[in-house]
Amino acid sequence: MDFILPFNIKPSEDKISYGQKIFFIGSCFTEEIGNHFNKLKFDVLQNPNGILYDPRSIAYAITLYVQNKQYRRQDLFLHDELWHSWQHHSVFSGMNKDDVIANINTSQSAGHSFIQKASWLIITLGTSYSYRLKSNGEFVANCHKAPSSFFDKMLTPLEEIELQISSAIKDVQLFNPNLKIIFTISPVRHIGDGIIENSRSKARLIEAVHSIIEKNKNVFYFPAYELVIDVLRDYRFYKEDMVHANETAVNYVFESFCKTLLSEDAKKLVTELKTLLSAMNHKPFQKESAAHKKFLETQLEKAKNIKGLNPDIDLSKEINYFSGMPA
Repeated sequence: MDFILPFNIKPSEDKISYGQKIFFIGSCFTEEIGNHFNKLKFDVLQNPNGILYDPRSIAYAITLYVQNKQYRRQDLFLHDELWHSWQHHSVFSGMNKDDVIANINTSQSAGHSFIQKASWLIITLGTSYSYRLKSNGEFVANCHKAPSSFFDKMLTPLEEIELQISSAIKDVQLFNPNLKIIFTISPVRHIGDGIIENSRSKARLIEAVHSIIEKNKNVFYFPAYELVIDVLRDYRFYKEDMVHANETAVNYVFESFCKTLLSEDAKKLVTELKTLLSAMNHKPFQKESAAHKKFLETQLEKAKNIKGLNPDIDLSKEINYFSGMPA
């Protein structure tokens, strides 16, 4: 008897390997997956604008990384004693205007440099809804808890979603012809929009992405949304808010991603690194015991062997830990 819906994802012919740069952009779910890659020593950059949700904001950000746009003081606005950018997450907001601009532009430059050399761009779309300022018609990526009366909310038409994303793909692949793109749809429910409205929103994203993939080379789809919604499909795989996928669900999606998209060498190294990182969390009863010292020596040797075979991977923290050196 099966207790889970069988879903065999066709392995990708193009594989992700260590040594390649991976750029993550999009919703909070892309950060969940990106954090796994970062922890396992892949060369990643995540969300230089902070978390973004809708296709217009994500596409606009990608184009501006290509252009290496530098923001100015007049691009910020003051709200609740903090300076904000309508195109950036509140992690960039602050009380000192010059510091906010400096942090934003440093991140913009990092995004520009990284995406130029990246092998993979992983885009996670969260919602088809977007917000536009009533005062000047500008679309915003983040409302920064400003009053709802500031904005017009719209469900972006399917044709516009396709146009926005296709334009960004054209820009970034002209800038970096070797770049491959993977789309995912976030399984996080935007219930603030309404349950029916969320379903409409996700449906537009899914249809737009598949239409784009059919028309573009080196553009792929990974079914993170379907894995959570259709395969796991149980609230025990969600956090207490019943909206965000919990750790078990994220791990399941990440393992499926690795199985489908990683090279065999990368899969092997991921397994070795997981073992090494797990060993760092080992809490001995007696730190001075011969058994624990032997354990540390064994793990240190493993870390050095991995480093020797993969010199570009930074294992200094792990080597220092197993050497008994202070962090």
